Amino acid sequence: MYSLWATTGQSALENAHILVIPGSATSTSILKNLVLPGVGKFTILDNRKVTPEDAGNNFFLEGPSSIGKSRAEETVRLLGELNESVTGIADTSSVAKLLETDPSYFTSFTLVIAHNLDPTLLDKLSTLLWSDDSYPPLVVVRSAGFVAEFFIQFHELAIIETHSETAPSLRIDKAFPALLDHALSLDFANMDPTEHGHVPYVVILVRALEDWKNAHEGKPPQTSAEKKAFKESILAMKIKMDEENFDEAESQAYRASAVTGVPSEIAALLQDPRLGSLIPSSPPFYHLLAALQKFTLEPPHTLPLTSTLPDMKADTNSYIHLQKLYKTRAEEEKARFKSYVTVPIDDALIDSFVKNAHALKVLRGKKWGALDTDHETLTNALASAPKQTAIHLSLSALSSLAVKRPGVAPDVEALTAEAEALLPPGSVLPDEFPDAVGEVARAPTADLPNTAALLGGLVAQEVIKVITKQYVPIGSYCTVDLVETWTGVI
Repeated sequence: MYSLWATTGQSALENAHILVIPGSATSTSILKNLVLPGVGKFTILDNRKVTPEDAGNNFFLEGPSSIGKSRAEETVRLLGELNESVTGIADTSSVAKLLETDPSYFTSFTLVIAHNLDPTLLDKLSTLLWSDDSYPPLVVVRSAGFVAEFFIQFHELAIIETHSETAPSLRIDKAFPALLDHALSLDFANMDPTEHGHVPYVVILVRALEDWKNAHEGKPPQTSAEKKAFKESILAMKIKMDEENFDEAESQAYRASAVTGVPSEIAALLQDPRLGSLIPSSPPFYHLLAALQKFTLEPPHTLPLTSTLPDMKADTNSYIHLQKLYKTRAEEEKARFKSYVTVPIDDALIDSFVKNAHALKVLRGKKWGALDTDHETLTNALASAPKQTAIHLSLSALSSLAVKRPGVAPDVEALTAEAEALLPPGSVLPDEFPDAVGEVARAPTADLPNTAALLGGLVAQEVIKVITKQYVPIGSYCTVDLVETWTGVI
């Protein structure tokens, strides 16, 4: 558990309070996957009694013995058995009444999850939570039989620990003084053969690049021919054919000609106009971003160095020495970075920011339902993701029809007409639409255990990303088809 989102993420999860509406099979499946890893507190808001249908599809009800009892109280009681450290609250109030008389109730939570909520109430709830960027994110989940989708409504999400696969720069082309001095101090020509075969490739590249620049007016290899010649010069440094460290250096030679600077994605964040008008109460992320902006304006105009090194062919002493060089320099640069931070910020957060500065992300979300009024995006989705769009349109048609014909069972013809009304004039429903709308018409209110189980894992995973601000959550509609067993994103 801790290895996935570390201590900071676990702390965020343990301090979270999640509201879930209502206590359906899907809702409780989502909560199961939040209670087990230790979410701090959850509230189920549901004023309904347990029906025979609920007792038959919800694993967090005790079959016939739960029928007629409060669905909120029964599900909270049984979910609580999964993890004694988690606090569960059953609220039997009416969603409609709370929205009318006490809207601040919904804004007090860390995050709100709504499954198959009445479309009119869902619209009111999403509008309320969208009205202020300090209000919590809303996760909307819709399912009908074997098809489903979910969407996360949020204003902005700043993610420091994205867990990107992009490695930070090793600064081969801008070697810091201690690294350069070390590389230049080695007498490769007269070195012991065993030691020669264990020089880390980073050191080999720094030395080879410096030798190249000395012979080429201070310029690194630039043309294809020069880059090829540079690689050959690295291999020419071998004294034995089987020196893997020099083979590694040759394969990593591109690092020598790549100019280390500020990645374009991070440079764009540093241009955010809010950095020029920060106040002490501004989010810590933006104060750290402002410090990073100042840091990059100073030579060598790079992001702060991190001490993380990749695996490489080297003996223990050589690798540890290289690690110490990077760690010492990284600490020096982190101290310089901290000098630019103008408000009190926890050291652990600063450390995390510096370590992950090469992969920061700021996501800007959209309001729930915006897709259905955006003809251009819908048209593009029809072309690029017809299967996913077919499911989305079918579920949106079901919601629209529920408002127009409450209590009336939908049919394929009526659902198709509603879906067509969502599209711009002249658009044609995708070939995959009949299958999707057929499933919605067949089981418009069926909350099936297997669909609930899959949604439980998928939604909980994204909720944890949002709460911990780690990893990058899905920023659009995620659709599910358990007839053909696939998921997709619009």
